[in-house]
Amino acid sequence: MLILALETSSQAGSVALFSGQVAGVVVSDSVLSQRVLSAERRSAQSLAPAIAQVLAEAGKRAADVGLVAVTIGPGSFTGLRVGVTTAKTFAYAIGCECLGVDTLEVIAAQVPLGTHSNGELHAVLDAQRKELFLARFRWDGSVPIRLEENRIVPADQWLSGLAPGTTVTGPGIKRLLDRLPAGVVAASELHRDPQAATVGRLAWREYQSGRRDDLWKLAPKYLRPSAAEEKVGPASRPGP
Repeated sequence: MLILALETSSQAGSVALFSGQVAGVVVSDSVLSQRVLSAERRSAQSLAPAIAQVLAEAGKRAADVGLVAVTIGPGSFTGLRVGVTTAKTFAYAIGCECLGVDTLEVIAAQVPLGTHSNGELHAVLDAQRKELFLARFRWDGSVPIRLEENRIVPADQWLSGLAPGTTVTGPGIKRLLDRLPAGVVAASELHRDPQAATVGRLAWREYQSGRRDDLWKLAPKYLRPSAAEEKVGPASRPGP
């Protein structure tokens, strides 16, 4: 199966094209083409050309894609809206499946073997206002297993609660590295930002396990209202 993966939750984003294969009980994938989006341009301007480029580089047509994978949050409000809308429009136009992938799960899955200790793994994104989007995981062999739902936590509170042996990762730790407690391990900067390649791999494995998303119900998960919505206030928002 040909898989198109989109990652637009971060400042720039990326696009990747995969070939997903199944041989007996072995599920594998290979990256055919990938493209990093420019951080200087909005993802809406660069996403469609990048999709066309990865398809052309692999010698494939849009109609060849059988699954579109996209990050659904948390992350940039604008980036998530653009990515999810593009993924749904593409999937609808060619009649293929579409799966949403949690951004923090993508980040956690990128921690290389040998990096982690026996403690927990924390994946974090900057939520602004001195807060973080946080997901906690434990290790099951080489696989991170979620311990709780995504939540927003004050950065100071998160730092004070970190135990020795914890591995931390994600773009949210960039400005906090010099404040990490002793014994806390930071993943390499090379693996902290969510990548479309990982989005595709996770979606392909989820698809093989039988998961399917409703194209019409798939939506970004922001964890909180946008700044504009908060200014309006619940009493002033229009009803359903």
